Amino acid sequence: MNGSTPFVPLKKAGLDPQAESLVRKIKAFKEERRALILAHNYQIGEVQDVADYVGDSLELSRYAATTDAETIVFCGVHFMAETAKILNPSRRVIVPDLKAGCPMSDMITPEEVDRLRSLHPGAVVVTYVNSPAAVKAKSDICCTSANAVKIVRSIPPDRPVIFIPDQFLGDYVQRATGRNLILFEGFCPTHMRIMASDIETARKEHPKALVIAHPECQPEVAMKSDVVASTSRMARAVQESAVQTVVVGTELGMIYRLQKENPEKEFIPACSTCDCANMKVNSLEKILWSLEDLSPEILLPGEIVEKARKALDRMLEVG
Repeated sequence: MNGSTPFVPLKKAGLDPQAESLVRKIKAFKEERRALILAHNYQIGEVQDVADYVGDSLELSRYAATTDAETIVFCGVHFMAETAKILNPSRRVIVPDLKAGCPMSDMITPEEVDRLRSLHPGAVVVTYVNSPAAVKAKSDICCTSANAVKIVRSIPPDRPVIFIPDQFLGDYVQRATGRNLILFEGFCPTHMRIMASDIETARKEHPKALVIAHPECQPEVAMKSDVVASTSRMARAVQESAVQTVVVGTELGMIYRLQKENPEKEFIPACSTCDCANMKVNSLEKILWSLEDLSPEILLPGEIVEKARKALDRMLEVG
């Protein structure tokens, strides 16, 4: 943790002549392909700048579900692109790099869902969107970090709830709802690296700062923060606060958006090494190549799409 050093983006699209050339080509191909570029808040700055829409999983899911674009270029990680395909199966969904995976998503399997159901008959399976399509297809309802509390509150109190795969988001939901959940022991390796001691050090160095953290962080981190929220709600909290210094307890890419929206404020990473290598594999070059070739394309079996769509639709209906 380096609390005294504000975060400085390494590169901004538009300043580098080569980046400007790539952006022009991307815009031309995007128009030709009738494409929409979606980017998660954790993407590198130049990818966020070229996107039509930047947001968190819930925001991007809603956008993917309603767009009439022929092609969706999803700059995030693999499960997010799968979600876009499930919600809008008639559209072509492509990704700049198929290697953009998610370790948390890989921790849960359909077989594990079956095992948990057998151990807890009658339980409702609530699945965080950070999961494979085949796992969503085994679920009753999905959630994001933005609506997880609302989703769990919508379930009758007499029904047990299996919450997969993130144990720390599940713990946050337990504390917010007062319900005991059956938690799977998955986690985000990036958020896992943020320690409670990082928050304590940041508060000593910046006693007037607003401290924000993602609910994927460990409980001790969340409980020491002022705001625990999804990235979209983090952005809103920062804009609404008069505080000029903000300690950010999430993946480093989020600071680019926060700084762009609040240029007068100072942003301090709670953890200066907490970047997700999977999120960072996307680039302007790869976006251009994907638009040129219309690949790699996300393809899913029809049965998986149909079943997973039900769990995602229930999520969108509730929250």
